[in-house]
Amino acid sequence: MSEMRGKTVVITGATKGIGKGIAEKFASEGVNVAFTYNSNEEIANELAESWSSKYAVKAKAYPLNILEPTEFKGLFLSIDEDFDRIDFFVSNAMIYGRPVVGGYGKFMRLKPRGLNNIYMATVNAFVLGSQEAAKRMEKVGGGAIVTMSSTGNLIFIDNYAGHGTNKAAVEAMSRYAAVELGEMGIRVNAVSGGPIDTDALKAFTNYEEVKAETVKRSAVSRMGTPEDIAGSVYFLCTPEASWITGQTLIVDGGTTFR
Repeated sequence: MSEMRGKTVVITGATKGIGKGIAEKFASEGVNVAFTYNSNEEIANELAESWSSKYAVKAKAYPLNILEPTEFKGLFLSIDEDFDRIDFFVSNAMIYGRPVVGGYGKFMRLKPRGLNNIYMATVNAFVLGSQEAAKRMEKVGGGAIVTMSSTGNLIFIDNYAGHGTNKAAVEAMSRYAAVELGEMGIRVNAVSGGPIDTDALKAFTNYEEVKAETVKRSAVSRMGTPEDIAGSVYFLCTPEASWITGQTLIVDGGTTFR
């Protein structure tokens, strides 16, 4: 029996794209899944029922607006009522569309509101979620935290300055967290993905250009998928990764090398 079976992961933003892939990967390995959604309760509940039935795990969805810092404490109190432990936390949820206006665009057009929203959704959400999760992990002898990053903080991507700088910030924050939470038996790492074919990427105005350039740069000549990222996140939470902490794992098909 897997050492992971019966444990619980909390994932922010898991109704589609990378988050959905991560949730399904953990569920398929026998891990109970508590995950959040922003607005589509119906889809979230359908996914929870599907994973529960297919993989014989407990799965439940909770609403969360990652731009509202006061919601994190209530979220975890709700999870406490339904799950008897928390072992892993994956900070995945992101924002796009109207909330990033002023944060997604050319450098000279960046505005405080959009930049602040991206920071809240990227760095603050990681900090607040990790703080609450760590309190629960300490009670069960430790655990693992993973935050999602992007290779857009390593290479230039048009209009991505607001996102890329905040991804660099969350990687730095995860290293600080790794040092301070290590004494609690908690490991903290980041997964930095290259462009992944998701709805979030399709929302970019230059999506087709990014897709073509990714395939061109990739050593394996293809775009990344949510499953590519999910496997890496899962690995970092397993006992096989027990001496890996404070690191950023780049999962990009070789795109940042070319």
